Amino acid sequence: MDTNNHYDAIIIGAGPAGLTTGIYLSRAKLKTLIVDEGTVGGQTVLTHEIANYPGVESISGYQLASIMKKQAKSFGCEIKGNVSIKKIELSGDMKSLTFSDGNVFTSNAMILSPGGRSRTLGVPGEDIFKGRGISYCATCDGDFFTDKEIVVVGGGNSSLEEAVSLSKYASKVTIVHQFDHFQAFENAVEEARNNSKIHFLMESTITAFYGKENLESVDIKNLKSGEIYNFKTDGTFIFIGYLPNTEFLKDKVNLNKWGEIVVKNDMSTDIEGVYAAGDSTVKRYRQVTTAVGDGTVAALAASGYLNELKVKQKQLITI
Repeated sequence: MDTNNHYDAIIIGAGPAGLTTGIYLSRAKLKTLIVDEGTVGGQTVLTHEIANYPGVESISGYQLASIMKKQAKSFGCEIKGNVSIKKIELSGDMKSLTFSDGNVFTSNAMILSPGGRSRTLGVPGEDIFKGRGISYCATCDGDFFTDKEIVVVGGGNSSLEEAVSLSKYASKVTIVHQFDHFQAFENAVEEARNNSKIHFLMESTITAFYGKENLESVDIKNLKSGEIYNFKTDGTFIFIGYLPNTEFLKDKVNLNKWGEIVVKNDMSTDIEGVYAAGDSTVKRYRQVTTAVGDGTVAALAASGYLNELKVKQKQLITI
């Protein structure tokens, strides 16, 4: 075992859940490593504004993630972003993580917080116009559509909040939603409805995207009448949830039929020494605050497990 690459705990995923876990574990003087196959901060960095994080009046997701990262590192937590994971072993007292470059990292505890990715509509033309009129990130691409007419797909908190955010740039925002009602909080619905730039097409869905170099129009189907008509637009933003990034955990840990990690109240999984936190776990509400709460619980539980393990190891040495 390479002692330089051995840690008390390895955290997979550097979103709010993973960073919170890293803050708690490293502050407890446990050697901790956070790895992420993407950008440190997870989905949070894509959020234009967070106004309901306790103790913070208003902050961008990128700023909040940067503060969390800085805080974790200040306690000695190591963070590696944009890595490629080739293999993971979770069974036994010694967990291991192998990168594509051949480097192997080991730990006594593992915390899984890989988060998720944007869910797509899966209709013709979507793959063609990604980045050419179709976006999943208002913060990233909103200013590209200044004074243009755009479509927002979805009916949850994210879609309505991002529609309001996008109205600061676009001349007109049309929300397309498959139901006759929204699944968002009332304040988010009210803010969107009171915005003169925002219009609504309910009980409707996009069935295809068209254009030449860039997106120029979409087909919209009225789910009540069955009518399909072409709708001119300069861009489409899709906010219909996301899928857990747990493909690499198949047959490694207990997942439900949606690929979410099954956890107990202390965020432990079905494997001893392995915990999970954040939006990749089975849960009803997915917010930054719930991810942070998960990370806190997972860190405290993992810390207790590691302390018990050290006691057992000392007893074996004494014997």
